[in-house]
Amino acid sequence: MKKLTVLDGGMGRELKRMGAPFSQPLWSAQALIESPEFVYQAHHNFIKAGAEIIIANSYACVPFHLGQERYDQQGADLARLAGKIARECAEQSKRRVVVAGCIPPAFGSYRPDLFETEQGQRIFKTLLDAQAPYVDVWIAETICSLDELTCLQTVFATTNKPVYFAFSLNDESSDKTLLRSGQSVESAIEQVVNESTGNTAGVYFNCSVPEVMAKTVRDTKSVLDRHNSKLEIGVYANSFTAIKSDHEANNALQAMRELTPDDYLTFAQDWYEHGATIIGGCCGIGPEHIHALSDWKHRMSSKLV
Repeated sequence: MKKLTVLDGGMGRELKRMGAPFSQPLWSAQALIESPEFVYQAHHNFIKAGAEIIIANSYACVPFHLGQERYDQQGADLARLAGKIARECAEQSKRRVVVAGCIPPAFGSYRPDLFETEQGQRIFKTLLDAQAPYVDVWIAETICSLDELTCLQTVFATTNKPVYFAFSLNDESSDKTLLRSGQSVESAIEQVVNESTGNTAGVYFNCSVPEVMAKTVRDTKSVLDRHNSKLEIGVYANSFTAIKSDHEANNALQAMRELTPDDYLTFAQDWYEHGATIIGGCCGIGPEHIHALSDWKHRMSSKLV
């Protein structure tokens, strides 16, 4: 059996499901501000379901969600609180749980056209410094362009903790594996491999529909094999309907689709067969989906005993 690690699921939709304070544009940051106990409980729900890695709830700790004034006043403190809550929850677990610090899109999800390097670098560095005392690894989430990747690589050169780069994919592409910028996944993986500073541990694909993931994993593994690279491949898809290139994240909640735990597990098994060794879920993927992944992992393990 190949190694398999179970990641957690989508924090924002889990908070909403639980009844936590939740509205646009604050998204998952609203619970940090008003009722942080919900954030702890959401982490606990995913750990109880079998997650071995949890991601700190700092995704919305950026000006795009908080507004510039609140970000200037509270952004770093809220990101620090997100890391602290995740660490406390992990330490209360009876088994080892890895805490991943989250470096989110600086200018909103799915919009590579809005990225600005100088300001982005400042935001990324602020969130990294705030979470650093509490996390074991880093995940840069929902990367949509090579410019954004370059900026993140510069920021992560300052840490000695393992780094994972998580790319968001074009949901509408059927024959090519593309980032939301239209740039190829292959070019992104080549850049990760060739410009690694030594702390790069893997590449993930997140917050995209499950249907685009299998070919992406195959193509990524081909690039890594060509370079004799040992970087891990991870996948955590969402249960959204396809996101279009002109999406405006704060206008309304993205439409959801029906995706049962068994449905999601079928996709996950395909990703695993093609080379993914870290699998979890993004927006709309709840503890019940993570529980299905964990049960599957344990069934595979028991067959080897």
